[in-house]
Amino acid sequence: MRRHEIIKRFAGLIAVVMLAAGVTAVSALGVASKPAHSSRGGALHVTKVCVYPDFDGKPGSFCTITSSNLSAIGAGSKVFYAEADDPSAAFYDTDLYLYAGPGNSAFGHVKLSNTTGSGVLTLSGGTGRFRGFRARVDVTYDAAADLWHWDGSYRIKSHRH
Repeated sequence: MRRHEIIKRFAGLIAVVMLAAGVTAVSALGVASKPAHSSRGGALHVTKVCVYPDFDGKPGSFCTITSSNLSAIGAGSKVFYAEADDPSAAFYDTDLYLYAGPGNSAFGHVKLSNTTGSGVLTLSGGTGRFRGFRARVDVTYDAAADLWHWDGSYRIKSHRH
């Protein structure tokens, strides 16, 4: 893919993030009204699939969430990656964003071993349901099922006025 096409693709990805940031949902993870500064959290378990042509290792590629124990991250949510994956490198180290519907995106970073498929993913803030959201998960790959697993914890701090 030519450099110009990569830049156009990444510009489109940024446009989608900006659009999602502009349309902010009223609730945070569907939690009933809480005091001005409250937080909640717990375990986070997510599975996703990365299949061609949606995920081809190039900037703007995405994987699709197949299941999650957190309703804000529903099946069908998309995880977009900013950088190309270089299989000859030791690690895949890239920013990402999780798109869970209009106005609901979380921003993060992942660093994975290209040898083992394991690593760490962090999410920090976002729009809509993900405002004040933080998560840290271990990432593993199950080759037999062709699924990626996120297992860790999340916390959301609500700043309602």
